[in-house]
Amino acid sequence: MNFPFYIARRYLFSKKSTNAINVISIISMVGIAVATMALVIVLSVFNGFHDLVASFFTSFDPQLQVVPTLGKDAPTDDPILVKIKQLPQIDIATECVEDQALAIFNDKQAMVKIKGVEDNFNELTHITEILYGDGEYSLHAGDLQYGIPGIRLAQNLGTGTYYKGFMHIYAPQREGQLDMTDPTSGFVVDSLLSPGVVFSVRQAKYDREYIITSISFARLLFGQQGMLTSLELRIKDGYSINSVKREIKKIAGDKYRVLDRYEQQADTFNIMKIEKLIAYLFLTFILMVACFNIIGSLSMLIIDKKDDVQTLRNLGANDKQVTKIFLFEGRMISAIGAFIGIVLGLLLCWLQQTFGLVALGESSGSFVVNAYPVSVHYTDVLLVFVTVLAVGWVAVWYPVRYLR
Repeated sequence: MNFPFYIARRYLFSKKSTNAINVISIISMVGIAVATMALVIVLSVFNGFHDLVASFFTSFDPQLQVVPTLGKDAPTDDPILVKIKQLPQIDIATECVEDQALAIFNDKQAMVKIKGVEDNFNELTHITEILYGDGEYSLHAGDLQYGIPGIRLAQNLGTGTYYKGFMHIYAPQREGQLDMTDPTSGFVVDSLLSPGVVFSVRQAKYDREYIITSISFARLLFGQQGMLTSLELRIKDGYSINSVKREIKKIAGDKYRVLDRYEQQADTFNIMKIEKLIAYLFLTFILMVACFNIIGSLSMLIIDKKDDVQTLRNLGANDKQVTKIFLFEGRMISAIGAFIGIVLGLLLCWLQQTFGLVALGESSGSFVVNAYPVSVHYTDVLLVFVTVLAVGWVAVWYPVRYLR
């Protein structure tokens, strides 16, 4: 058996001549356990919100999106785009034209994003699963053009799920100069009818700004005949999205960017990653403060065991072995505290997932979920364990540095 570890283990669990040493050791262990538990729980809650937000995007965003690297649009007959559409792994390919416009209904108006899509858009996404109203999904019928607004946009414009009459859409002219004597001449004006439904992604970015309509309407409105702003793709079952993405990137080269769902919402997820990192650093700082108790515990133990150290040296123990005894003592305190903290953290995460102990609000149904979402990522658990050991093991060097 490792001699320094054997002695350190006896020191940890045996009664000291001064009871304060035992108390401080227990406090050190409890402090590390609480900080470790907090790290596990907080990081898991951030993961829960991350996964929750990602689940909302799947009803609207495509699996892969191809967009121009330079500029906002590209010709639909570009050989690169044609080749991408013809890949055997592609199940559905939809051309889209998206740009900003002004929507006016009765006496209300709002800046909106018009998203013109092809008729197979409902096959590309799960849009039909997030529609509300007595109508049905439809983008056009003959010469009539329909517009499906987000639910919050419908509230702001006062349209409800079904609006009678026309919603007028204004978009700036792409060419020519503005005649200041007739400002309306600088806009292209067209109108949309209601199919009797609105969509709800439960994300303000979409529900407050977007109107889905036919691509023919969008091309006429924005002067984008023969052009697209994005090519949205759905992959056949059995193929890996990442592998197909890599193949499309090779075809696209530097001319187009290929975005998965997370990259399409890069701003949102980057903010969440930064918040998670800040929380991790803040709690790690608290952990460092908790580790100061180890310094006090070891310092008092060294004083208490001064005679024992001299006896061990007389029996042949060298300075390195004596130092290791107290290093093992401090490291065992941090390791046991880390283990207990992780077990308690995982237990509380399981209880929250199962029973929703901590609610988001007092009124049920006021939020998207009633309780804080939790998702345990075991890479985070490993990171927490390594962090606690690293901080604790560094802390024990301070009180034993003079023993050599």
